[in-house]
Amino acid sequence: MAEIPKEEYLEKCTTACAGCTSSLSLRYVLKAAGPDTVLVVPACCTSILQGIYPNTAFNIPVYNIAFAAAAACASGMSEAFASMGKKTNVIVYAGDGGTVDIGIQALSGALERGTDFLYICYDNEAYGNTGMQRSGATPMGARTTTTPGGKTDAKKDLDRIVAAHNIPYQATATPAYPKDLYEKVKTALATPGPSFIHILAPCPPGWRIASDMSVTVGKLAVKTGSWVLWERKYGELGISSPSKGAMKKRAPLRDYLSLQGRFKGISDSTVNELEQAIEKNLAQLAKEEAGEC
Repeated sequence: MAEIPKEEYLEKCTTACAGCTSSLSLRYVLKAAGPDTVLVVPACCTSILQGIYPNTAFNIPVYNIAFAAAAACASGMSEAFASMGKKTNVIVYAGDGGTVDIGIQALSGALERGTDFLYICYDNEAYGNTGMQRSGATPMGARTTTTPGGKTDAKKDLDRIVAAHNIPYQATATPAYPKDLYEKVKTALATPGPSFIHILAPCPPGWRIASDMSVTVGKLAVKTGSWVLWERKYGELGISSPSKGAMKKRAPLRDYLSLQGRFKGISDSTVNELEQAIEKNLAQLAKEEAGEC
């Protein structure tokens, strides 16, 4: 952790919930990016936690944009900076609702065009800013305000959708492993063209966990294989060390689910389906890393 700068670009006066890992993630993202950065934020928790006008918790410029338009806005912004000879970092910081669902069309277009930017999806697996409604990123079995009996559909595979665009750099992360997150942001910003980082961001009120347990839950997501840390550089996949260890001996999935009130009452059959999905995903990633697919 010694190499992570002490400079802060996200101040303490945010209006985030206690234990918020999306704001914790952003803290490390901005440390990696530095002051010559513009943040594009669609409607999401981050558009609220900035503070109350005329004050702000951010020490960099922030452009708040409509739910569906973040990637399109960033495309124009990136081109504008390039036309002026500037190398300012353009970073979209969007939730899963504004990425997996509402913003996916603009994201796909920006990736196809080869926009020189970094798109980050911080994934709390629901529409957190408006009361934790189900999103395409909500996992099967999770209770939300719109799936009170537990979601019956699988989580949308955003990472493989993005991978289909063959972009130069793509990665997954979680603030439970801050050095891994920091280094991946640095790599993404140093890679010309579009980059994408998908961050798992446990949400204490939405996931019904204690505010001091969000990092613990993030680590358990990795240790159980529910969230796999990896990076793909110019098409070559490398699995990050915390997940390599988990793949050798996974922690029981129930350890992860039992800490979260959103999975209260989950059936054994749903847990088995989640287990099978984890095993399938791990096997596919292992084959890809070995060059077998």
